[in-house]
Amino acid sequence: MCGRYASFRDAQDLADEFAIADLADDARLLPPSWNVAPTDPVRIVVERAAKDTGEVRRSLRVARWGLVPSWAKDPGVGARMINARAESLLDKPAFAKPFAARRCLVPADGYYEWRRIETPPAPGSTARRPTVTKQPFFIHPDGPTVAAFAGLYEFWRDPAKADDDPTRWLVSTTIITTDAAPALASIHDRMPLTLAPDRWDAWLDPAVGKDEAAGLLVAPEVRMEAQEVAPLVNSVANNGPELVRAL
Repeated sequence: MCGRYASFRDAQDLADEFAIADLADDARLLPPSWNVAPTDPVRIVVERAAKDTGEVRRSLRVARWGLVPSWAKDPGVGARMINARAESLLDKPAFAKPFAARRCLVPADGYYEWRRIETPPAPGSTARRPTVTKQPFFIHPDGPTVAAFAGLYEFWRDPAKADDDPTRWLVSTTIITTDAAPALASIHDRMPLTLAPDRWDAWLDPAVGKDEAAGLLVAPEVRMEAQEVAPLVNSVANNGPELVRAL
C-alpha cells in the first residue's frame, strides 16, 4: 500500500511538467510536504469539460486524500480508501464509478514504505518471539522527474450545508496500487502505480472508457530507486527535507 508520500515540488513546476492550463489558487498555495498523510489535502491533475463551452481543459486542483464515495453518509470513510488495488477496481462500487470517468494523476516526489525486520532472541534471552522493527525507505523516480501516480477522484455533497455554501462539495482522491516491481518487492509487496508520460493523456481523457483505461494499468515502466531513511517519517508531526535524506 501507499500510506505516506512526499510532494514538495513547486506548483508552477508541476504545471509546466503536466502541461496544466488552469492552476487553481488552492493548488498554487498548498505548502510543500515531505510527509503527506491520509486525509491531507493533496494536488491532483484532472481534465474536465467546461460547463459553458464544453472545452476539455487540464487543471491542477486540490483534493483530500482518501476517496469518499458520492453515496457515503459522512466523509469519515475516506480514511480507509486512500488506496485502490488495480486488480479489483471494477469490482468495488466505490471505485468503479470514478474509474469510468474521473481519473486523475497524483504528482509525487516519492513515497515511503517500511521493510519488516525480525531479529531472533539473543542466546540466553528469556524472550520467545523475535523483535520486530520496521525500516522506512524513501522510494522515488530514478532522475529529476516527478512521479505521476494513477488515481481516481470523486465528489461528495455534504447534506448538512446549504446549496449556496461554497464548501458543500468535497473533492477526494485515491491512489491506485499494484504489485511491487521485483527490485522493490523485498521492502513491500505493493507499490503505487506510476504512469509513464506517454500514458498521461489517455488516462486523463474523460472520453476514454473503462476498458481502454484498464489497458493502461500494466506493469510500471518508471524506474524507481529506494533509499533507507531515518524513522522521522513515522510521526506526522515531522515534516521537512531531512525526512528524505538517505542514511
